[in-house]
This record gives sequence, structure tokens and C-alpha cells, in this order.
Amino acid sequence: MTAIAGHRSEASSIVPHDPPSFDEVYAAHYADLTVQLYAYFGDRQEAQDVVQEAFCRALARWRTVSRYDDPVAWVRRVAWNLAVSRWRRARTALGFLRRQPSVEPRADGPEPDRVALLAALAELPDTQRRALVLHYLADMPVGEVARREGVAEGTVKSWLHRGRAAMAARLKMSDTAGGER
Repeated sequence: MTAIAGHRSEASSIVPHDPPSFDEVYAAHYADLTVQLYAYFGDRQEAQDVVQEAFCRALARWRTVSRYDDPVAWVRRVAWNLAVSRWRRARTALGFLRRQPSVEPRADGPEPDRVALLAALAELPDTQRRALVLHYLADMPVGEVARREGVAEGTVKSWLHRGRAAMAARLKMSDTAGGER
């Protein structure tokens, strides 16, 4: 009986074992691969990202990858390829940025009159503000503003009249408060 038991143990060592599970490979090699890529990148987050991406790609193909002689070598190669691709993209982007003018053209801010106009508009009721903007800035006739707002033309005319009067008063106050123009 011991001969049979010995025979069984020899046979079991010859029979190929099941491929490792993804979880086993991930748990055993994630940290080591991350350290290797961290040494290459000098950035732990980038290293973690490429190793994670390599393991995601391995998981999608695990039936095939797990049967390779060394599935970790496949994951390592994918991670290194991803790292090199990221490095190349970053180098290309940096080269592009270096060729750009270092000083952006300066844009002047809005003129004081425009600031005063916008501040005065902001203080109006919504209906008057919309009527003024649509009629004067969007060049809509009173009838079209009325249709858009769902009111009578007389209502729009009233909003425009009240809005113009309020704007005139506010702009006149800011003109006198600001001094001589």
C-alpha cells in the first residue's frame, strides 16, 4: 500500500497544477511591480496607475494570460509599455508647451462704462432686464419679445419703459458718484 501511495505522490507532482488565480497573482505581485515602476517614474501615483491598468488588462484576458509560463511577466511587460507610452506622451506635450509663447497676450478688462451698465442691469427685475437685453442687445422687435415671453406687446413696452427709466437713474447716480467723466 505504501508503494501505491508513493506512486500517487509521484504522479501528482508530474501532473500540471491549475493556473494561479488572478487574485493570487495580484496579491503576490502588485506591490513589487508598483515599486519597480515607481523607481522608473519617480511618481508613486503614476506607478500605481500603470500597474492597475496592466492588471485590468490581464483580468480581461485572464483565461489566456493565466496559462502563460509566467503570467506576471506579461503583466510586467504591459505595465512597462504603459509607462513608456505615458512618458512619451508627457515628453511630447512638454515639447509642445515649450514651443508656445511664454507670455500670453494681455487683455484689458472691461471699460468702466460697461461695468456700470452691467451693474445697473443686474439691479433690475428679471422681466425688465430680459426685455432690455432682448430688444436692445439681441435686436428683437417688441412683438417678438412679447411672443417669446408669452405676454402682450403693451406689457413688453411697459417693461422697456420702466427698465430704461431705472437704468437712466442708476447710471446717472453712478456718473455723479464717480466724479467727472
